[in-house]
Amino acid sequence: MIRALKRRVSVDGRSVVKGIGDDCAIVRPRTGFDLLVTTDFLIEDVHFLRKHSPEDVGWKTLARGLSDIAAMGGDPRWCLVSLALPRWAKSNWVSRFYDGLFEHGVPLVGGDLSRADRVLADIVVLGEIPCGKALRRDSAGEGDAIFVSGELGKPWHQRPKPRLDLGRWLRGRATACMDLSDGLSIDLHRMCIESGVAAIVDRPLPVSHGATIEQALHGGEDYELLFTTRARLSRFAGLPLTRIGTVVKGKPGSITFFGQPLEPKGYDHFR
Repeated sequence: MIRALKRRVSVDGRSVVKGIGDDCAIVRPRTGFDLLVTTDFLIEDVHFLRKHSPEDVGWKTLARGLSDIAAMGGDPRWCLVSLALPRWAKSNWVSRFYDGLFEHGVPLVGGDLSRADRVLADIVVLGEIPCGKALRRDSAGEGDAIFVSGELGKPWHQRPKPRLDLGRWLRGRATACMDLSDGLSIDLHRMCIESGVAAIVDRPLPVSHGATIEQALHGGEDYELLFTTRARLSRFAGLPLTRIGTVVKGKPGSITFFGQPLEPKGYDHFR
C-alpha cells in the first residue's frame, strides 16, 4: 500500500527534501515565515458514516486541517495522514480515499497505516505565514465587530470548503479569528475566553436554507470563519460576511444573545 501511494505522490524537491519512505519527512520552510502545525481526527460514526463515499471521506479528512490553517490566515504547504483501517476497507476503498484527499492539491509527505475496528484518520497539516502575521483567537478587543462568513447550520455535509483565500485576505483586517467546526455558541465562547472578553450577539444570523436557529447556533460542522474586526466588511469574492454582534467588557466567555444569556451548547466530544 505504501509503495502504491508513493508512486502517486509528486513533491516539489525545493521544499521537500525527503517525503514518503523514511522515518521522518524532511521539509524546508521559507526564511521569514512562521510554521503553522495542526492535527485533527476523522472517525467513522463520529465525523462520517460508512455509506459515505471514500472520496468524500478523504476530502473531509484534509479539509478539517485546512480549515484550521485558514483560521490563522496561513498557506498550507504539506500534510501527513495516519490511517487506521477495519477489514472491510479494502485496497480500492483506500485508493479512492486518497483520490479525495489529493483533490486539495497539498503535498502528502508521510503518515502511518494500522488496523482498527473502524476507520480512523489523523491528519497533520503544516502551513506557513509571514512572521508575526498569524490570526489568533486571543486578540479580540472591546468594541470589535463580530463577523461570520457564509451560512450557518448547514446540513451535515461531506465536502466542507476551507476558507483559505478569506483567511489570507483577513491578515491585517481581522483582530481575532477561528474556524467554526463545533458550533457558533461554543466557538464564540472559546474565542472570548482566550481574549478575556464577553460578546453581545444582537443581529440576525445567516441561517442556511432549511436550517433552524438552533442548528445555526449549536450545530457545528460549518467550517466557516468566525472573526472580529474594526473594519466595515460585507463580502469577499462573492462570499457574504455577516456582522452578528460586538465584543464587550464582561466575564470572559459570556455571551448575550438578543438580551438573553447564551449557553455554549455546540459539539463537545466529552459532554
